[in-house]
Amino acid sequence: MARSVADPTSEGAASADPVAAPRRVVLGVSGGIAAYKAAELLRRLTEAGHDVTVVPTEAALRFVGEPTWAALSHNPVATDVWTAAEQVPHVRLGRQAQLVVVAPATADLLARAAHGMADDLLTNTLLTARCPVLFAPAMHTEMWQHPATIANVATLRSRGAVVLEPAYGRLTGTDTGQGRLPEPAEIARLAELLLRRPDALPADLVGRRVLITAGGTREALDPVRFLGNRSSGRQGFELATVAAARGAQVTLVAANVELPAPAGSELVRVTSAEELRTATHAAAKDADVVVMAAAVADFRPAAPSDVKIKKTDAAPGSIELTGNPDVLAELVQARSAGRLGTAVIVGFAAETGDRHADVLAHGRAKLARKGCDLLVVNAVSEGRAFGREDNAAVILTATGTEIDIPLGPKAVLAAAVCDAVAALLPG
Repeated sequence: MARSVADPTSEGAASADPVAAPRRVVLGVSGGIAAYKAAELLRRLTEAGHDVTVVPTEAALRFVGEPTWAALSHNPVATDVWTAAEQVPHVRLGRQAQLVVVAPATADLLARAAHGMADDLLTNTLLTARCPVLFAPAMHTEMWQHPATIANVATLRSRGAVVLEPAYGRLTGTDTGQGRLPEPAEIARLAELLLRRPDALPADLVGRRVLITAGGTREALDPVRFLGNRSSGRQGFELATVAAARGAQVTLVAANVELPAPAGSELVRVTSAEELRTATHAAAKDADVVVMAAAVADFRPAAPSDVKIKKTDAAPGSIELTGNPDVLAELVQARSAGRLGTAVIVGFAAETGDRHADVLAHGRAKLARKGCDLLVVNAVSEGRAFGREDNAAVILTATGTEIDIPLGPKAVLAAAVCDAVAALLPG
C-alpha cells in the first residue's frame, strides 16, 4: 500500500532539507602531480563552511608547499606524527573527523592504505578514522590497470571505503587515458553527499552496467532554430556520478549538455530525440539498469526547413508537428518481448499540477501507462528543478510504494534513486 507523502510542490518540501552544518574534514594529499588540483577542492570545502585539516604526505609537499594548504584551510597543516606530539595527532585527527578525503590518491597511497600501513601521519589517520573515507585516485593508466592496484581498490571497497574511478583524459606529458583526477567540483559534491548521508555510496553496483540518459533534446526547425526544453542535464549527470561511485559501469547518453563528463562514465553525446533513441537502444541491450532522466521532446517539426526561415512582414505561418517515439515505453515493450533481458527500468516525470490533477496524480497515471519499475516525479513549476543545484521528488514504484525525497542537492536524490534500483536488482 502506498504511504502518504508530501506534495513536492509544497513549502514543506522546500524546507525539509536544511543546509548541512559545518563538519570536520581531513583532506589527505598524496604525492602526485594532481596535488595542485587539491587546492581547488580545499577551497570548495572551506567555502562550504567545513573545518578542514590538510594532511599532505612528504612527497605531496614537493608539489604544493605547506603555506598554500595553511592559507586555504585557515588551519595549521598536519605533516608528521612528531609535531604537537602531546596532542597525539596520529590518533586525534582520525577520531575527530566526520569525513576523510584523499585527493589525489596515488597507487602507492592506495597500496599502503589497503595493507594497513602506518608509516606517516596520513596512513595513521586512515587507520584511526571511523567515518566515511573517500579516495580520488590519480595515476598513469598502466598503474591504475595493474593487477596490484585492482586488488588494492577491491580490498578498500570491501572494507567500506569509497574509491572513485579516475577520469579519462590528458595525463602528464603527452599521455592520454584513464587516470586523471576527477574534477574537484565532482569530488566536492560527493564529499558533501557523504557528509549528509554517510551510507550514500555503498559498493552495491559493482559489476553492474547502468545506462543513464540526461539533458534535453532539440528538434530542428531550420539550421538555426529548434524546439527544445529547459533541462540542463544536471540530475542525469549526478545520477551517473553517484552510480559510478557505487561501482557501476556507466554509459551516459547526454542530449545538449555542457557539463564535463563524470569520472568513470562513457559519454555519448546526442542532439535530437531520434539520435537519443538510437543510442539508448544500442546501449540498453547489455544494461542491467536503464535510467531515462533525459527530457525527450514529445513532438518535432514535421518538415524542418533546409535553409533559415526568413523574417518577413507577413504573419508567421503555423508549424506542423509530428510525434516523437516514446523511448521509455519502447524499452519496457522490448523487455516484455524478451529483447532487453531483465533490466531495471526507471523513468522520470517532470510535472505541473493542473485543473485535472496534482503532480503526484499525473505521476501515478504515467507510471501505470509506461509500465516501468520506478518513476521519479518532480514538480517543475515556478523555476523548480531545471538548471538548479537542488531538486525534490517522489519515487513511485510499480508495487505502490512512494518515497518522498525532500529538497536538497541533486546528488542526494541520485543516491535515493540508486538505493531503489539496487533493491530491485537480483542477487
